[in-house]
Amino acid sequence: MVRGVSAMSDDIGAFVPGQEFRIAGKAEGPLAGLTFAAKDLFDVAGRPTGGGNPDWARWNPVPERHAWAVETLLDAGADLVGKTITDEVSLGILGENPFEGTPRNPRAPGRVPGGSSAGSAAAVAAGICDTALGTDTGGSVRVPASFCGLYGIRPTHGRLDLSGMMAQAPSSDTTGWFARDAAIFARVSAVLLGEAIPDELPRRLVVATDAFALADPETAAALEPMVARLRGLVDEVSKAPMAPPGLASWARAQRTLQPYEAWQTFAAWIDRINPRFQYSVARNLVLGGMIPAEERSWAALVRAEARGRMRELVPPGTILCLPTTPFPAPLCGQPISALAPLRDRITALCAHGGLAGHPQVSLPGATVDGLPVGLSIVGPRGGDASLVAVARAIAA
Repeated sequence: MVRGVSAMSDDIGAFVPGQEFRIAGKAEGPLAGLTFAAKDLFDVAGRPTGGGNPDWARWNPVPERHAWAVETLLDAGADLVGKTITDEVSLGILGENPFEGTPRNPRAPGRVPGGSSAGSAAAVAAGICDTALGTDTGGSVRVPASFCGLYGIRPTHGRLDLSGMMAQAPSSDTTGWFARDAAIFARVSAVLLGEAIPDELPRRLVVATDAFALADPETAAALEPMVARLRGLVDEVSKAPMAPPGLASWARAQRTLQPYEAWQTFAAWIDRINPRFQYSVARNLVLGGMIPAEERSWAALVRAEARGRMRELVPPGTILCLPTTPFPAPLCGQPISALAPLRDRITALCAHGGLAGHPQVSLPGATVDGLPVGLSIVGPRGGDASLVAVARAIAA
């Protein structure tokens, strides 16, 4: 049932133009009274899925049913208030979209919101909705959660039903979500994960020394009080590098596998339609399709190595912590040449998600010169609810 437009105004440009609306959730449910938005990669019945690109919706049919994640939240009682802006076909990490506009970051004015789930994060940070759906392939929930000062989760890869969610690189794609409040984050997580959030917490914490060394010193220092709070929740603390071959090696592997898969996902559409793209997206898609087989074989070996390392480092009962991003949100509108090294450093702290598929939650609570930065906790595969429990415990 449609009940008119959202009661809250989108004055930060978070929503796709013309895509603010309200669909009521079920009258009773664990999320009754909450509102949510959906990144424009999720199907909403009767509304186009645009994917942040001016030509995708024109050449793809309007969906007749909701995506699984949208339907699940509606069935739990939450009201959908619209579709939010994404980096073009989710190929971006900063949240700047030249076609639909860049959502403003309510927590860091003049700076990017982070992407590609930019509008979803901005809408939650601005208080327009209580929670919002995003996607995370190479960091697209974790990065905007850090830049906008939110709770954000990348679930265990393969755990959730992705039907009705526009694909990019299927071996890394996940559905994720945001919240400002730990209690709401736990309620939404229990619904989407399909299990109660436990009271029992992990017993061991590993601090990823290489990840903290890669972050700006100011960011690492700002996160130390949060690490201290984590220490107070566990029985045993140790330090270890997350990626013994080097975070740059893991990042290179992800930058090999993900773009090649993205090219495979969109190649037939590109060949048929010759769609419009911003330069950086078109360039990355073309380069992705040119990655040679031997490079992909090397990257696959690195992925296998990363999966083994993460199994060893984060067994059941253990969590790993690291900075979500190496710095706060960069300024909007910087030249391409200035953004490339920033993206490289972000990827170095996010590549493990796509490579190993472990769940990760970004926690708010730290700032650098008033700008948010997140601390991430990573758990064993399937340990998503335990991470949410830690988030709730820290907030308490």
